[in-house]
Amino acid sequence: MPIHRRQFVAALGAGAVASTAGCAQFGGGQEETGAAVAGETLTLTTTTSTYDTGLLDAIHGDFEEMYGVTVDAVAQGTGAALESARNGDSDVVMVHARGLEDEFMRNGYGINRRDLMFNDFVIVGPESDPAGIQGMSSATEALTAVAEAQAPFVSRGDNSGTHTKELNLWEAAGTDPGGDWYQEIGAGMGEALNNANQQGAYTLSDRGTFISQRSEIDLTILVQGPIEDGPEILANPYGIMAVNPGVHDNANYDLAMAYIGWITSPGAQEAIADYQMNGEQLFFPRAVSESPDFQQYVPEGWSGNSTDG
Repeated sequence: MPIHRRQFVAALGAGAVASTAGCAQFGGGQEETGAAVAGETLTLTTTTSTYDTGLLDAIHGDFEEMYGVTVDAVAQGTGAALESARNGDSDVVMVHARGLEDEFMRNGYGINRRDLMFNDFVIVGPESDPAGIQGMSSATEALTAVAEAQAPFVSRGDNSGTHTKELNLWEAAGTDPGGDWYQEIGAGMGEALNNANQQGAYTLSDRGTFISQRSEIDLTILVQGPIEDGPEILANPYGIMAVNPGVHDNANYDLAMAYIGWITSPGAQEAIADYQMNGEQLFFPRAVSESPDFQQYVPEGWSGNSTDG
């Protein structure tokens, strides 16, 4: 499904849907659910982008006050966040690599997945642009040009959602990056941007983290994502799902589902839309929509007649 700024739905402002959506499954309303979980801590494993941009700190106070709980947000990158959940060290995961999310669900670790929000990826680099990629409409052609020029490129190399997207782009470009010009640093987005800045290198970044650090670095966006009418391949959707209590009985399922209901509600979605840094919107809500999208709940390509899972 294409993701663009203009698809931000008017339904966000509909106050008819309460911010406690999803709580009915606990057998009661908000007060009953709140009483059941009050004083507890929700462990959320998530990507560095949702944490480092300050988004979670900005919105979590409302949830913590509503339910009398604490949210422990652990920023690890998508691969590590899902691994923590596989090990039973998380109650809910918020990540942005659909292929890894699907594998997590197929293996029985994640349930009740929801589309949450989106931004996009951008290819950034020095203004001098030694590979000449500025303004290219194809992300794969841009990476091919970087490889052919053997211009410095910094890869996160950490099995994060951004690293997964980068590897997918290289594969789509038919290029196997390697050599002195290609550096895998095994670190988060902020460190990758700083590293690229110091070396005058290119890197792939989510737009939100780049905006949050733009005033501190000399890199510029050279290839835009779909938010600014760039290629759809650079779309960056985020999903959220609970850890399956049938696999890990220590998972705080009630609190996880209260959180999922809250963060996908119109009120929290509006808070996500309103969150800005340096006057720019970092994330675009996706959970509230007029049209149903049942594919968000199951691995992509799965259907009732599918042999998948």
